[in-house]
This record gives sequence, structure tokens and C-alpha cells, in this order.
Amino acid sequence: MTKAAAVTVARRELEEDLALLVDKVRRVGALAQHVKAQGLIIDYKSDGSVVTNADLEVNLWLKEALMQARPHYGWQSEESPDTDARLSKSKVFVLDPIDGTMGFTKGSPYWTIALAIVENGQPVAGVVYAPDAQELYAAGLGLGATLNGEPIHATATAALDGAHVIGDARVFGKAIWRGEWPRLLVTSRPSVAYRMVCVAAGRADFTLALTPKRDWDVAASTLIAHEAGAKTSDHLGNPYHFNGKSSLKPSLVCACEPLYAEIIRRCGHLATLDHI
Repeated sequence: MTKAAAVTVARRELEEDLALLVDKVRRVGALAQHVKAQGLIIDYKSDGSVVTNADLEVNLWLKEALMQARPHYGWQSEESPDTDARLSKSKVFVLDPIDGTMGFTKGSPYWTIALAIVENGQPVAGVVYAPDAQELYAAGLGLGATLNGEPIHATATAALDGAHVIGDARVFGKAIWRGEWPRLLVTSRPSVAYRMVCVAAGRADFTLALTPKRDWDVAASTLIAHEAGAKTSDHLGNPYHFNGKSSLKPSLVCACEPLYAEIIRRCGHLATLDHI
């Protein structure tokens, strides 16, 4: 096979993988809405976080559907026991069945289903679906990013003063900073993945979180953000690597390209976040 032919085959496989994610996530979004309409059963995990029967049913349905379609891929999900089996796979499904579960239980429309395919440590296909908001964000590596099929792009905002950030307003008033932040417009959304795709779609200029995230929180939206021209990393500027032994990410910065360096500069003295 020639190099050009190999590239064509790889692109076709990527497009087929992305189409698979879009199809299955749309279908399971309807399932999640149905389960919610029938009445949620709310429980708590050992770490105190909320889980519902919808989280578990979405996880089970997608695992069965996706692994049947791609049995040679690995699996990683917030609601599945983790094993080292995925570490030997070059491609891995990474899923958060419902991101923003607390908001989901309280009626917010901004909960999401976040699903990615990670290949050799980096996301190559990703979908973030907010069924109640009727918004489906998708991206393939080198294919661009879309919202409901239409191309999206991050903003070109170059000044922090007046910038729109999605996050916790209390963070910017903490005594941890060297100097005050400029005036910011701060709004909140319950799903980390949704906050990031809002940056990708130009609906916000950045999002910042100084609390740990997991692969399933950020894998799909990292790709969508990058394909839309935004930049994503931890607060010290270290890029994410996925499908490692640990799924833990120390923090999150997702920003339009002109603001990214300044946000990282402001965070640079926070070598440890243990006290935050």
C-alpha cells in the first residue's frame, strides 16, 4: 500500500469511528431522557459523588453497543471498573456516561454524554452531547469541530478584561493569586465537558478549574477544543496524555489561543494545589 493510500484508509476509518460515536450517543441520549422522565434513582459513590440509574444504564448500553462494533478497542469509563487491559490497546473508548450528574438531577439542561476514542494517548474522535439542550458537539483529528453539523471556532479574544469564563467565580477571588484578576464575566455550567465545548464554540473565552479531573471528563472535549482552535492543558501548561495507568489530571485550562499564555502565566506559581 502506498503512503497516500494508507492516509486515505486511515481517514476513512476515522470518519467511520466518528460516525459511530455520533450515532450511538444520539441513541443513548434518548435513553437517558427516558430514564429521567420515568424517575431517577439517586445513589452516592464511596467518594460522595452522585450517581443515578441513568448513569449506569447509559454506561451499560454504550459499552455493549460500542464493544460489539469495535471488539478490538479498549474501554475506560467513569462507571466501569478500571483494569490494566486497556493499557495494551492502541485505541480505547473513553466515556463519561453523564457528566454533570448533579445538574442532571436538578433539571439543568446542560448535562452531557462525553465519549472519545483515544489512540496512542491522544483523542482522535470525540462527541459531547447535551440532549436536553439539543446540542451535539463533535470532532475528528484533522477534521475540524462542529456543533449540530456546523463548523465551530474559538474566539479571538485577546484581553482578559471583560472576558467570559465558565467556572466557579469564587476561584478568582481567592488569596492564592499574585495580583487581582481583571474584570471577568463568570457563568456556571454543571458539566466540565460542556464548559470546554462552549469555549470551542466561541460561547466563552476560557474555563479554568484547579480541582482534579479524569480522562473521561476531558478527553472528548479536549479534541473538540483543539480542532476549534482553542488550547487545553493543566494549569502549568502540561498537555494531557490519555490512557495512562492513572486517569487523574491535576487541573484544567481550556482557552482561546490569544488568552491561553496569560492564564498559564497567572497560574505558574501554583506548583501544588493541595491547599486550594
